[in-house]
Amino acid sequence: MAVVLLQLGQCGNQVGQELLEVVSRDGQSGQGRSESYRAVSQDRFFSQQQQPRGDAVPVARAVLVDMEPKVISRTLSKAAKSGRWRYGDQSYFCQKQGSGNNWANGFCVHGPLHEEAVLDLVRREVEKCERLSGFFAMMSLAGGTGSGLGAYVTRCLRDAYPNSFILNQLTWPYGTGEVIVQNYNAVLTLSHLYQSSDALLIQENDTVHKICSQLMNIKQISFTDINKVIAHQLGSVLQPAYSRWHVSEYGTNPLGDLLESLVTHPEYKLLSLMNIPQMSDMSLQFSTFTWPALMKHLRQMLIANTKMEAGIDWQVKLPTAVLHPAAKPSSKKELHFNTSLANLLVLRGKEVQEADTGGFKEQALYTSWMPADSALSIWRTSTAFNKYEKSATVVSNSQCLLKPLDSAVTKAWDMFASRAYVHQYVKHGILEEDFLDSFTTIEQIIASYSNLGL
Repeated sequence: MAVVLLQLGQCGNQVGQELLEVVSRDGQSGQGRSESYRAVSQDRFFSQQQQPRGDAVPVARAVLVDMEPKVISRTLSKAAKSGRWRYGDQSYFCQKQGSGNNWANGFCVHGPLHEEAVLDLVRREVEKCERLSGFFAMMSLAGGTGSGLGAYVTRCLRDAYPNSFILNQLTWPYGTGEVIVQNYNAVLTLSHLYQSSDALLIQENDTVHKICSQLMNIKQISFTDINKVIAHQLGSVLQPAYSRWHVSEYGTNPLGDLLESLVTHPEYKLLSLMNIPQMSDMSLQFSTFTWPALMKHLRQMLIANTKMEAGIDWQVKLPTAVLHPAAKPSSKKELHFNTSLANLLVLRGKEVQEADTGGFKEQALYTSWMPADSALSIWRTSTAFNKYEKSATVVSNSQCLLKPLDSAVTKAWDMFASRAYVHQYVKHGILEEDFLDSFTTIEQIIASYSNLGL
């Protein structure tokens, strides 16, 4: 089944191009790829359009949206230069005036003004799909177009395609601050998307930056480097794999299968992603991987809420037994392990059937009201991914994002208490009551996830 990508704003367009580059390269590689793997991958992300010279050129199932033409122009050009795939000739929408990092400008002004044009592009892509799995929208939380217009477009998608799956990939801004009003934008975006999206898959710039520095050994880290890591992580989940529902053929509904595995309750829609190994090409030449080691490290990353292999806190442990409600844990560390609602484990590579996943089936990993047998889903394929002989990814619906979420809403509250920059939002149509509603929504999300560990 086909997935239509929406690349929204500068960040969404750059991440989307890198994702399509990864899956195109992986899906077209002949080494170790079965015909069924290549066919499912290609159909999922690309359509075939005949050229005058007779060549069949894969065309991305994507809609590109930005309020400034520069990023889209570069994205289109970069894809065409790859020689393996390209974007459609009429798959993009841009203007000559950005949103100025103002969420209200994107949501209240650009959104309604350009709704018809954007949805028309989406409709054209949907009509090219023989079977539609759903929409995968990529955007940032910090800016104006990606976050504001992105939230508006997502709401329009829900209205126009009420029975289709919608998964939003969100890039969380650096904690040190990329935009002075980024915490306002984040709170407003998350609160609105929670009403219209089926799930929000969030990747943090700070974490990805550390991966580039400490694992990839990149000295001068660019946004291109960060986007490549994000794309690799996304591709490790979205490329074909066998699941418990599809044991003899590759799953054909990637978004539906993912959401069925992870989003079991409408109050819990936040997803995090952890992937190992990740390293430079030079280090990879001298490295070997075993499934026991990969499973051990990935499990501890999940327990300790460490999204990269370097610096895992091995002191954080699951409780060895279920304590009586009146009893106290024997170690303060036991208070800090990450409690999950559901986890999806994706294993790729050589001898994948030998991987022992028992460590992810312990009930102590999960909230008390979610049985471990139902909470864990496993996808496997013997096809290696993106140069790694063996690799493992866990997508987790858990308490992973409590800390950044609480930090963002606290900083936004502090600014709102003095009404800092609020007038810039009010002049575009966002009222103070809208801020208060968004704060309430985020605080309820925080409370719900905090209660998973009780």
